[in-house]
Amino acid sequence: MNKKSLIIGIIIFVLLIVGASFLYNKLSEKNAPDNLITYEEKEGELKSEEDLSEFLAPDFTVYDKDGNKVKLSDLRGKPVVLNFWASWCPPCKSEMPAFNEKYIEYGDEIHFMMVNLTDGYQETKESAEKFLASTDYTFPVYFDSDLEGVYTYGIYSVPQTFFIDDDGILITGAQGAISGEVLQKGIDYIYEQTE
Repeated sequence: MNKKSLIIGIIIFVLLIVGASFLYNKLSEKNAPDNLITYEEKEGELKSEEDLSEFLAPDFTVYDKDGNKVKLSDLRGKPVVLNFWASWCPPCKSEMPAFNEKYIEYGDEIHFMMVNLTDGYQETKESAEKFLASTDYTFPVYFDSDLEGVYTYGIYSVPQTFFIDDDGILITGAQGAISGEVLQKGIDYIYEQTE
């Protein structure tokens, strides 16, 4: 009787693992970072420019490397690629070469706002700068030492990327590390809005 119960238990356990794996794979496909979410799709068709105010990117303040305050709204007039990252985050590190490549490619046409989650515990300005010193990245880095960006955007995991057009309208975003192709797709979205 015990042997039979053990075999039935093992079969049930295996079925649960297979079912959970199947469900995880289906949900991962649907929510993969390759699938950028446009806010127009999420909320329905936009009818007029007035409706765009619903998607205005929430403003927040961070600090540049010299300690000067910089607000997201200060960057209006050009599209913005907003990325939240931390130096302890392997997925963040994996996508940074693509961000640097696009920053070099687009130059002054797009603002790249690479926001470090500088909580003072898990990540400090010093640890972020030490990591950056070991790289050849040239994009501008901002420090969210007051965690204003984190709270404003509800960041609970990194990396997260948002694409904002030149009027400050939040067009699309992705959670998790993105490839260079997905980064380009997001940039294309914000360029379509400016034409």
